[in-house]
Amino acid sequence: MGAWADPLPSNAPPRPGPRRAPAPSMAWRGWPAQWLWVAGCGLLFLGLVLLLGPRSCRARRTLRGLLMARSRRLLFRIGYSLYTRTWLGYLFYRQQLRRARNRYPKGHSRTQPRLFNGVKVLPIPVLSDNYSYLIIDIQARLAVAVDPSDPQAVQASIEKEGVALVAILCTHKHWDHSGGNRDLSRRHQDCRVYGSPEDGIPYLTHPLCHQDVVSVGRLQIRALATPGHTQGHLVYLLDGEPYKGPSCLFSGDLLFLSGCGRTFEGTAETMLSSLDTVLGLGDDTLLWPGHEYAEENLGFAGVVEPENLARERKMQWVQRQRMERKSTCPSTLGEERSYNPFLRTHCLVLQEALGPGPDPAGDDGYSRAQLLEKLRRLKDVHKSK
Repeated sequence: MGAWADPLPSNAPPRPGPRRAPAPSMAWRGWPAQWLWVAGCGLLFLGLVLLLGPRSCRARRTLRGLLMARSRRLLFRIGYSLYTRTWLGYLFYRQQLRRARNRYPKGHSRTQPRLFNGVKVLPIPVLSDNYSYLIIDIQARLAVAVDPSDPQAVQASIEKEGVALVAILCTHKHWDHSGGNRDLSRRHQDCRVYGSPEDGIPYLTHPLCHQDVVSVGRLQIRALATPGHTQGHLVYLLDGEPYKGPSCLFSGDLLFLSGCGRTFEGTAETMLSSLDTVLGLGDDTLLWPGHEYAEENLGFAGVVEPENLARERKMQWVQRQRMERKSTCPSTLGEERSYNPFLRTHCLVLQEALGPGPDPAGDDGYSRAQLLEKLRRLKDVHKSK
């Protein structure tokens, strides 16, 4: 009832009418009206000179380019908000799912599981280039799913392995990583859905914070907060110590083979901090990314660092794999340090090629963030040959 005013008593004086807004003044921030007219006429004259002068075509292209760039950014923000905050995004995801199932009935890539002393990591190719994962404690017959975007494909793998799904680890809210949460959690009544409470993950049951650990059988999986791609993005680190094998990083859309995710909900500084979190892990940590982007990413790395021999060797291997539609997962963080430009912003070669150089004050954090931002812009417009 707060929208309704209290009734006036019968003997109350009438309320004053609404105050009329003063007439608008031509003065602006202390500028007299006549100077505003002069400035406006000057700008109009300048625009006419640019458009009607001998270089009018170039001027028109420049102005059109500026307007289109602004329009594209605005349209992208509107589309991104609809995708992440409304059911239109879910409907778009369902359409992608149907198309991918028709185009790739057996998945977009041929994958191989990795076995480590009773622990299995099984990549599952989904949609057009995504990867979901099953992490299995073989002795306990228990499984954890990472980013199960296609519930049908993930369920088929669960049944083939003969395991019980007890947990879903979601790196972030985008439908191509979280779209299967509902169906799988309903089908498996004891299944818990983990993720960040800051990210709006669908059907989340167990919120996680930075450094929280999820335990399933012998599996010890640590959540690491890595914002940037989304505000609440998490990566998951499977500890290799309990099964005497390599640790495994399930990186979602933070880090790919020779690439990193776009910064949709953060700044370059935020993304740099998240990438540095990953850089603090061991070189033998296996990287299991959320997408098959290896060939495209390595092509871009060759543009910004053409003399990197480690990149060239990896590119040759990746091309052989992709000719046979084989997966390129996993790589190791040690490998990524040698050729992934987004993890090499501290390297003098990239700083000299793209700038900026080290900060005069001795703190290279800001300059590395600038370099990361420039790399991301270049990558966004790069087209692999």
